Amino acid sequence: MAAKTNAPVLSSRALNRATLERQLLLRRSTVRAKEAVGHLLGLQAQNTKPPYYQLHARLDGFRPDQLSTLMESREVVRIVTLRSTIHTHTADDALTLRPLVQASRERELKLFRAGLVGVDLDRLAEISKELVEERPRTMKELRETLLGHWPDADPQALSVAARCRLPLVQVTPRGLWGRSGQVALTTAEHWLGRPSEPVPAPDETVLRYLAAFGPASVKDMQVWAGLTRLREAFERLRPQLLTFRDENGVELFDLPHAPRPDPDTPAPPRFLPEFDNVLLGHADRSRVIPPAYKGRNGKGNQAYGSLLVDGFLAAIWRLDTLGDTATVTVQPLGRLGGAEREEITEEAVGMLAVMTDATAYDVRFASFVDFGD
Repeated sequence: MAAKTNAPVLSSRALNRATLERQLLLRRSTVRAKEAVGHLLGLQAQNTKPPYYQLHARLDGFRPDQLSTLMESREVVRIVTLRSTIHTHTADDALTLRPLVQASRERELKLFRAGLVGVDLDRLAEISKELVEERPRTMKELRETLLGHWPDADPQALSVAARCRLPLVQVTPRGLWGRSGQVALTTAEHWLGRPSEPVPAPDETVLRYLAAFGPASVKDMQVWAGLTRLREAFERLRPQLLTFRDENGVELFDLPHAPRPDPDTPAPPRFLPEFDNVLLGHADRSRVIPPAYKGRNGKGNQAYGSLLVDGFLAAIWRLDTLGDTATVTVQPLGRLGGAEREEITEEAVGMLAVMTDATAYDVRFASFVDFGD
């Protein structure tokens, strides 16, 4: 939406530096892992390892066991929330953000209505709740039981309905660093030992979103959250917010005292995992992904690791291990200078030293690599 006032214009580079600062990517932060997860309003976590890499890119001295310990103590959990995707959230956010986005889970459920003809969804939720709170259940176990009640329904639709109607968390050891475990589910309330909060007004989440992703437009937050109709919340908060506009005239909101660094502030290279928060937090992602590289950090449903250089997407990367050697292969999307390659190599080695058990490290630059192999 175009700005209605003569608000100051923020360039893509200014937005980039502000966003990197809020995302703890302009310099590594000394905050603890739990505080970082809360500040960022969760970590995208379709796969189990990306949350660890997200924190490594952001926190000084981070080690994977710090997040694993939080998961084992149930201070953070894996749960479907924003954009109907799995996120790693603090326990408090799991019990508040999930109710906030419940309306979008109901919209998702409508996509499966053809497979749910004759299914009493309230009864389905009751049965599912009893099952997963008796003991954590796999989706296969949940489907099989629900099919016993509604044999003519689509099995996938039944399990999706349970996931949409209930705040289901993936219990440990799933998600722990260096350990494996199939997906087993129970309710957030049962796992955390306390009830979910009533559906909150979005205002507080708007302020937290701006603290972590701002300056941002209404549409930016709606895309990030998978919600609609947030304009009213922004308008209620307008008197206590600053407004800007981007180079296309779109109105942006921000907290008055939030950091907006000089656009020329140096930004060190950062290795980000697939689906990192900073890549998905806005409708207009040009503040991090140059228009020429749009869609280049993924192919279909396959996403690659993204490398930021000078704050912007500049390459994709992958990690391979063979014996005691860990290799990072970097595929630049454009030209990288010698000094940039040296900084990237130093950052890669630092990452490998923490995130692998390897004793030897190799950093390679490739003109073309088929990461799908």
